[in-house]
Amino acid sequence: MHSNDAQMLVLTVLAGGPLHGYAINTAIEELTGSRLGPGSLYGALARLEARELIRAVDQEVTDRHRTVVITDAGRDQLSAELRQMARVSAAGLRALGVAPA
Repeated sequence: MHSNDAQMLVLTVLAGGPLHGYAINTAIEELTGSRLGPGSLYGALARLEARELIRAVDQEVTDRHRTVVITDAGRDQLSAELRQMARVSAAGLRALGVAPA
């Protein structure tokens, strides 16, 4: 999986509310049917936090679980990416002669 894909999946599941790493991966698995590897998940979290698209809810790590939340910038980025993906998907489905779901 491409790192941008992992980041999009993380932002998508965080749009529903704050989660810690294990819960993020569980939500991704429910969405896609597969889990991210630890390197992909925690790499995506680090990149998203560096870009200020997510932030820690609190700076304390309790029971090794660090809860993160999507920021307003993250919501804007996710919305823009999903709209672009929807346009590409619709164009591809039209080209295939398949009605969108």
